[in-house]
Amino acid sequence: MNKPLLETVRAGFAYDKEAVLRDISLTIGEGEFIGIIGPNGSGKSTLLKILGGYLPASGRVRFRGDPIENCSRKALARAIAWVPQEHPMAFPFRVMELVMMGRHPYASPLRFETGEDHRAAEKAMAVTGIAALASRRFDEISGGEKQRVMMAGAIAQNTDALLLDEPTAALDIKYQIEILEILKHLNQDENKTLVVALHDLHLASRYCHRLILLDRGRIVKDGSPADVLTRETLEPVYGVRVRLLADGEGGIHISPEAPCNS
Repeated sequence: MNKPLLETVRAGFAYDKEAVLRDISLTIGEGEFIGIIGPNGSGKSTLLKILGGYLPASGRVRFRGDPIENCSRKALARAIAWVPQEHPMAFPFRVMELVMMGRHPYASPLRFETGEDHRAAEKAMAVTGIAALASRRFDEISGGEKQRVMMAGAIAQNTDALLLDEPTAALDIKYQIEILEILKHLNQDENKTLVVALHDLHLASRYCHRLILLDRGRIVKDGSPADVLTRETLEPVYGVRVRLLADGEGGIHISPEAPCNS
């Protein structure tokens, strides 16, 4: 594994005393492309928030060897970008304005936008293919375009790592592939560390180098797609019998057949 970027040791989290995550121990190396998978309610979003320092966890969470709680919010924002699943907007921002918000970790009360900020935003919009949308209002563009705008803001943040919560949710297959191809480029060509929560197991197997399967707040399996996506592992977690088929492109199709108790 590459040099550790994020580590958790027996980390956990509870909402109103109800445990959501328990005994999560893992190491994320620099340059990895990791998919977090599991049924609804398994703790995927909560794990991402803990890794980004957005939620206080029990146990230990380290960023580059230091306790994450000792890192300032600005320092973390310069190292780790967060792309949530939903993007409610109270104001009709233009696309360029939203992408420029990714430069906030570098701002100070007396600092105006610089040429470096604009270059970073323009590069991010080029990478995500939204340069032509710069002057459009966010509430006037499609769901797939909105997702690329939020990714462009994260890319403009110029971090080493991106945490993404269901970036392909509610998108048709064309936009899903576009989003994942952008992530593949960021990982392979720019060595960005990616940790992505995904529901689509086939796409997770095609794009992610490593999968972490969660169920009821615990890690069930952590390994390569071939190691994690097996009948023996998936059927007890998802409660259905499945058929697995290699797609010839490095991915694994998972077809549900019937509930396990039928």
